Amino acid sequence: MRDPKPKKSLGQNFLRDKAVLEKIIKSANLSVDDFVLEVGPGEGILTERLLKHAKKVVAIEIDKDLALKLGSRLRGNDKAEIVNADILEINLPKLIEKNTKIHLATNPHHLQERGDNMHSYKVIANIPYYITSPIIRLFLETKYPPKEMLLMVQKEVAKRICAKAGKLSILALSVQYYASAELLFTVPAKAFFPIPEVDSAIIRITRSKQQEIGSKEEAKKFFSIVKAGFSAKRKTLVNNLSSSLKLDKYDVEEKLKQIEISPNQRAQELNLENWKKLTELL
Repeated sequence: MRDPKPKKSLGQNFLRDKAVLEKIIKSANLSVDDFVLEVGPGEGILTERLLKHAKKVVAIEIDKDLALKLGSRLRGNDKAEIVNADILEINLPKLIEKNTKIHLATNPHHLQERGDNMHSYKVIANIPYYITSPIIRLFLETKYPPKEMLLMVQKEVAKRICAKAGKLSILALSVQYYASAELLFTVPAKAFFPIPEVDSAIIRITRSKQQEIGSKEEAKKFFSIVKAGFSAKRKTLVNNLSSSLKLDKYDVEEKLKQIEISPNQRAQELNLENWKKLTELL
């Protein structure tokens, strides 16, 4: 098979290492009843393995040429559907409703078991750096969030997403507000064609049923407070919050002390609960 010409504008690097592919499949914990949404299937090497384990795989590929080739290769496989589209522009809730409706129709005994979680699915994706954050936020904030996401991202980005208090960033908080994140394993650059300049990593993002998630208005306020707190990296939290939110510095200091946060701390030192309490006070 002739190697396709990767398009730099799409951040294309194709995974070729069979051992890594098998580790991804094992980490996905797939069952014969699972509906999988794959983003960026590329050549379809992982897609073919997913189809052996899942009930249905919908692969969304932005590259028209790759989508046509993959569709041709999988023609006749009723478990596969190839969609040539930009994941950030697609009507995601409609796509999920369509496929879970069909899925439940063929598995009616699951309807009662799932209850409110009728639109259950998993996301598996190899996403380029420049759209990592938008894609993650898309799935976490959509009407029907996935029960689990298995994502391949740049290694350094993976570390940022899974960071703990002391090294938190806006990206980490934007994920951890909705779900838990863990780094599963790293993937060396040589596992790809063409070979990228950096290593990658596989992370698992799980939106827990017990996760306390507020309304859209509460989420909007939370992220506005976080953004204000991180507005100037070298400044203290009290200075960033008072200047960005145009609040009296003394009042901000007093509210920080109420929740046992030193005004001299910096944004990255706070944990998720600190930010939630801060959002309630400001």
